[in-house]
Amino acid sequence: MELLALSLSREVPRLNAQGVRIHFVGDRQRLSERVQAGLLQAELSTAGNHRLIFNVCFNYGGRWDIAQAAQKLASRGEAITELSLDRAMALAHVPDPDLLIRTGGELRISNFLLWQVAYSELHFSSKLWPDFDDAALDEAIAFFNTRERRFGQTSAQVNAPDKKPNARIA
Repeated sequence: MELLALSLSREVPRLNAQGVRIHFVGDRQRLSERVQAGLLQAELSTAGNHRLIFNVCFNYGGRWDIAQAAQKLASRGEAITELSLDRAMALAHVPDPDLLIRTGGELRISNFLLWQVAYSELHFSSKLWPDFDDAALDEAIAFFNTRERRFGQTSAQVNAPDKKPNARIA
């Protein structure tokens, strides 16, 4: 983790100049004060950037995220609803993913983005992450383009003349 703090001091100015906003997502409680301060400083110094959001997930798990969101709401005395929970999640600042790509031949999501992947398309690749290249990404995107995005609806509901295609139901 100390290496992370050192890397931040070198990389954040470059990312900041390119308009990148950095978010560190995960449980920080066991990190040293120096590393926690470095993460916070990186987030604060890039908070006004809007060109790209760079999420760095470490010590993160979907169950942790749901539990911390529920604890946050309970500590504020707020009702725990789908909407309030969604807004309290650690990744509430970005839309849910449309496509989740799992590499390495694994056929599970492994406690990653449990809440957020509710309506994501899942693509499983046998390639290990270091070997996941442009061709593998093209294959995943081609797979995604074959999918009908229904967001919990039936095909008939999605394709009804009075509905916009692929519209989410709130």
